[in-house]
Amino acid sequence: MSQRPGAILNALTIDLEDWAQSTLGAHLPITARVVRNTQRVLHLLTAHDVHATFFALGKVCERYPELLPMVAEAGHEIGTHGYGHELLYSITPARFREDLERSIDLIVRQIGRRPVSYRAPAFSITRDSLWAGPILAELGIRYSSSIFPIAGGRYGIPDAPRFPHRWPTCDLLEFPLTTVRRFGRNWPVCGGGYVRLLPYALVAGAIREVNRLRHPAVVYLHPYELDVTEVAELRRQGWPISRERYVHQSLFRGRVRGRLARLMTEFRFAPLTEVLAHE
Repeated sequence: MSQRPGAILNALTIDLEDWAQSTLGAHLPITARVVRNTQRVLHLLTAHDVHATFFALGKVCERYPELLPMVAEAGHEIGTHGYGHELLYSITPARFREDLERSIDLIVRQIGRRPVSYRAPAFSITRDSLWAGPILAELGIRYSSSIFPIAGGRYGIPDAPRFPHRWPTCDLLEFPLTTVRRFGRNWPVCGGGYVRLLPYALVAGAIREVNRLRHPAVVYLHPYELDVTEVAELRRQGWPISRERYVHQSLFRGRVRGRLARLMTEFRFAPLTEVLAHE
């Protein structure tokens, strides 16, 4: 094991959501696969003695009330991912407040603790939804990991700081998603489909590069990324999955588990708030 005591502590974060509901449409039902997939993640983390931050989606926790207590009892931090996976830049501030309060209340009821960390669905804090920061702070959220400092099609603020920083408009600490700087722009590397599709050496190299700068990296994933057959099975069952989406969302899922295990062997990881306490 190369998790040396003096090495930089990085954040491992899990967006606790169901693939179809979060990818195909917020109106779709939550499936039982989210429970099995979360159990897969928990077993992997336990095997490597790593704790993470789980950003819990309210709809998932409501549908399967045994899930969140199971994650919390395993020693992981519970943050909120909102309730309905609505993109912030597509709703009003009032709607966002309602969604966030509902998710917080649900978490408190299920595990008896109020979450202090938050991740926006699909990283949807952009220039069009910066109004969300003061609302988060007002409702007791201290840490956010919601901004991708890239020029993306669906999300991103390309000139946002690349490393943990305070919001200028409120008392909120932002831990942006990890990027590398190449050719005059930031590139995403350390989470979700990027871990699945990019060469492993590129992902690990990005974490090392950030750590050499004495900054922590943040790696994110979703439980469904360990479900190798999900997309094919749902497509056969008649779910509305285009061929393009099928290929993009299922390609190389079979190597995610091994890659995560390797990352947890080569680097030190902890929950978001523990990492930021060292900043």
